[in-house]
Amino acid sequence: MKNLILFVLCFTTISMQGQIIYTSDYKSEADVKVYVTTYKSEADIIVYKTKYKSEVSSNEGIWYFTAYKSEAKKKIYFTNYKSEAELMVYFSDYKSEAGWKNKQKQHLLY
Repeated sequence: MKNLILFVLCFTTISMQGQIIYTSDYKSEADVKVYVTTYKSEADIIVYKTKYKSEVSSNEGIWYFTAYKSEAKKKIYFTNYKSEAELMVYFSDYKSEAGWKNKQKQHLLY
C-alpha cells in the first residue's frame, strides 16, 4: 500500500511539471525550436502563460517560464523564421483557450 501511494505521489509530481519552460538564447541548447504566430489558425498549440508554477498542467498548453535552466522540463528557443521552427505557438490571454491543435506534435513537449 505504501508503494502504491509513493508511486501516485511521484507520478503526480512529475506530470505537474510537464510545462515548466526555460527560454534559451542558443538554438543548439534548445530541446524545441518555436515560432510565435500572430494567428491561432497557424498554431500547433495555443499557450496560456501563467505566473504561477502551481497552475502548470501536464502538456496541455499552460506554460510557466522559469529563469533557471535546471528547473525546466523543456528548453525552447524562439526563432524569427517559421521555416526553422519545429513548433508553431500562439499565446492567448485566456487560460480556457490553451491546448493542442496539432496533436501530432505533442511529443515535442514530453
